[in-house]
Amino acid sequence: MRSIPKWLRELLIVIIVVLLIRAFLVQAYNIPSGSMKPTLLVGDFILVNKLVYRFSEPQRGDIVVFKWPLNPNIDFIKRIIGMPGDTIEVRGEKVFLNGQEVPLRLIESMEEDGITKLIYEEVLPNGLKHKIALYDSPLIERRNVYIKIPEGYYFVMGDNRDNSEDSRYWGLLPKENIVGKAFVIYFSGDIPPLETTDVNILTGFRQLFYALLNPRIERIGKPLIEQ
Repeated sequence: MRSIPKWLRELLIVIIVVLLIRAFLVQAYNIPSGSMKPTLLVGDFILVNKLVYRFSEPQRGDIVVFKWPLNPNIDFIKRIIGMPGDTIEVRGEKVFLNGQEVPLRLIESMEEDGITKLIYEEVLPNGLKHKIALYDSPLIERRNVYIKIPEGYYFVMGDNRDNSEDSRYWGLLPKENIVGKAFVIYFSGDIPPLETTDVNILTGFRQLFYALLNPRIERIGKPLIEQ
């Protein structure tokens, strides 16, 4: 080991530490699409706690990164809405948990690509409040779902309800597919969106480069913990 230059030894130690942190503690991801608007925007770079669910169970309202059940090579990010043991019904824009409608409160309306988008505050049964987006006139018919969630599974949805491929379309999320819980936006920039299948390490570096050129300072350091 002494024959190896000091700078190379130090570099190897740093690489090993980073790999250990990435494997067991925290991993960085970038948001490629608008499925989690208004909570997460295209160009948000987030940190995910990979250790938290080794000591506790996922909670309703958690924003989780997971291996997509239809293709585990692709990572998705959604919010947990339905828990094991719940009966969940999605009827148009309305969500019912164990027979009770999840309340929505209209906050504002805005224009996006020539379409009116309505921003609501959704209050989950555990008291967690977060924002969701619905198109005033959805471009596609909203999917209706009724299901009893078995143990070991979760029902996840994107906050951008009319532009999210989630449990309404591909089914329940197995717990073993969950990578971790998103907890902070460590950087953000105004960049073009990507298709989910386009996301890889090279596009990740490219998106970060674009973000550095067009930073959104007000979002840097924003925690992903709702009230």
